[in-house]
Amino acid sequence: MSSSSRPPSINAGSRPYPHDHAPLTPSGLRQSRTVSSSSMSDDATEDVAGPSTRRERPIDEITENTSLLHHESVHDGDCHHGTFSPRVSSPPPRTANLDSETGSTAESEGSAPTSETQLKNWRRAFSSRVKSKKMTDSSTLAHQHGVKDSWKMYLFYYVPFFTWIRQYRWSWLKGDITAAITIASMYLPMALSYADNLAHVPPINGLYAFAINPFIYALLGSCPLMVVGPEAAGSLLIGSIVKNSIDLGRGEEDNAVLQANVAGVAVGIAGATVFLMGVFRLGFLDSVLSRPFLRGFISAIGVVIFIDQLIPVLGLHHAATSAPGVTHGSTVEKLEFVLTHLSDRHQLTAIIGIVAFAVIMVLREIKRRLQPRYPSVAYFPDRLIVVVLSAVFAWSLDWENKGVAVLGKVEAASGHIFAFRNPFQLSHMNHIRDAMGTSFLIGMLGFFESSVAAKSLGGEEIVEGMQLSPNRELVALGAANLCGACFMAIPAFGGYGRSKVNKSTGGKSPMSSIILSIITVICIVFLLPWFYYLPKPVLSALIMAVAWSLIEEAPHDISFFVRIKGWTELALMAVILAVTVFFSLNLGIAIGIGLSLLQVIRHATRPRIQILGRIPSSDRFANAEEHPQDLEFVEGCLIVKIPEPLTFANTGELKNRLRRLELYGTGNAHPALPRLRSQASNRNIIFDIHGVTSMDGSGTQVLEEIVRSYRDRGVRVFFSRPVNRQSKVWELMERSGIVELVGGKNRFVDDVKDALRMTEVEDFEGAGACAAASDELS
Repeated sequence: MSSSSRPPSINAGSRPYPHDHAPLTPSGLRQSRTVSSSSMSDDATEDVAGPSTRRERPIDEITENTSLLHHESVHDGDCHHGTFSPRVSSPPPRTANLDSETGSTAESEGSAPTSETQLKNWRRAFSSRVKSKKMTDSSTLAHQHGVKDSWKMYLFYYVPFFTWIRQYRWSWLKGDITAAITIASMYLPMALSYADNLAHVPPINGLYAFAINPFIYALLGSCPLMVVGPEAAGSLLIGSIVKNSIDLGRGEEDNAVLQANVAGVAVGIAGATVFLMGVFRLGFLDSVLSRPFLRGFISAIGVVIFIDQLIPVLGLHHAATSAPGVTHGSTVEKLEFVLTHLSDRHQLTAIIGIVAFAVIMVLREIKRRLQPRYPSVAYFPDRLIVVVLSAVFAWSLDWENKGVAVLGKVEAASGHIFAFRNPFQLSHMNHIRDAMGTSFLIGMLGFFESSVAAKSLGGEEIVEGMQLSPNRELVALGAANLCGACFMAIPAFGGYGRSKVNKSTGGKSPMSSIILSIITVICIVFLLPWFYYLPKPVLSALIMAVAWSLIEEAPHDISFFVRIKGWTELALMAVILAVTVFFSLNLGIAIGIGLSLLQVIRHATRPRIQILGRIPSSDRFANAEEHPQDLEFVEGCLIVKIPEPLTFANTGELKNRLRRLELYGTGNAHPALPRLRSQASNRNIIFDIHGVTSMDGSGTQVLEEIVRSYRDRGVRVFFSRPVNRQSKVWELMERSGIVELVGGKNRFVDDVKDALRMTEVEDFEGAGACAAASDELS
């Protein structure tokens, strides 16, 4: 098109605004079309309009968009192209099936159906009602590929025990037994310590967590090598609930029955929460809380536990009990108490505790350095040796009568081991209300930690057919804790360190978890009297070593965020740590979760629309805000790309963002600036909606209001690269009136360049109409 035939309103030389973003060399895409090639009839325009207006494709024409379940043959004869072939030939009919179908037909035509036929029909009807949509699609796909679809297949998927037990090899048993014994020797003393020192419940409740939870997880869990058990963070949160119940006057501090009941209620709520999350397929929530939040929270827990355990390690327990506000005070108050009352320490207790902590840390470091060269070092039960030797010394040297606290008689609060108790009784309603918020956090934190461990261990498919699934992990962990809560066990979730020990010491399957449960049951039934002389400062030293391992992971993450200048992440970690240490664990958790969710919401609600510019000498377009100097802007057109689904969350600011693009040509300009783009630059609005794969009602309403506003101002609106016209998005556009508002289906085209061609045609036709009108007037 020559410059003389172009309407005066779109001449390149006229720039009414000095700050116009149009470059010195505007795009030649629209000007490169001649009148003969550009002008088209309505029928021609319909051919360009979009997917639904294209010519009908012949049946034999197969493209990359052809469905995998396509029912027409590609060629005669058998087709063996593989999974992604257009169609796989159906399996040959089986005689039995034909006979049964013939019999059914005969029965329907003649006598009444037999009871066997009625049973088959009932099963078929029940199956169609119970199966989910995904299962139904899988059944269709299995039928297309000649695979037998049965309930056993789904049962094996949702109860992985049936999958791995069929493949179990006797050669794995040696490794599983070795791993179970190693884990028991290292972590059963830790379970006693977690229950007594952190959760403030009878020590046997810590053993229950190893007796019940690993067994249930072995049946339902989808990660073969993960071993569930009590963790420091969950035990500490149970302890905070128990302390809160005592502060509220629910009972006395030495009431073991109350403490066990409170722990059972809290673990039951946590287990039910996690279980329901799995049932409702909320496994994606493991990505909601950020890595800085988890790192800050875990580091804060490490600091809290380390300072808490200084009191029993140094023998300051009696002094802390007599001092007001220390036992249930903040971490800073406890640290201040330790520093100001060092002279009140019990000398022998402090020596035992400090020496035990030093020996544990030295042995830990030696194992860490030797293990790469000598992998068998992982089998060395260093913690068990420290615990056993300390118990022997306590018995032989009579430490108990010299003032050193020992674990004492280990027994169930009710007097009977494995006593079943429903955690959701109406008589526990006060405990349920008190524990609700913290129990939810216990479940979420346990799931996050388990998710990290499972993802780290689940890469190898040791057992064929066991696939890691976050939703099934939620169900397995929830069911395990629900069962544990019925026996008042402390919370147990997957731990990376414990699972890594399982893998490195020969564990091959979930059988190691079952053997671990059996070993724990044997300890509970036969070995409880042997735990009497375990020194409490040694158990506290074990916990301090765990707390140190939680803290020592923080410097690596801190240095990484400093290197990339992630000040927001560092600030989040610092806030969580400071609030937890200076105020309370629950407040630190609440603020950390609140800040993390605010970040998620801010990210989700921010529209990501872009203004597009043409890459010179091509028909391709790119984001003009990244490299505006390298792109050409098409005069009279604003090309906007919407690269995401439109929902109520991200359409709230869509109008403001579009308005800013109209005024300034970029979304980064401050709204205080005067208008930089002329109104003539926005005569045509082209929306590239290839990324709009879904819309909800709110997003549709906002888009309809935007289109209506443009049409009221005389702006032409086009949509390029829409989704297919059988989709929900197209249906919403038609029902909302957007298709009618823009001028019909012909305004929906396959590419941006097609939309530009249509704007040029309509500009030319408008200019011709104006010229004809002026001639008539003259």
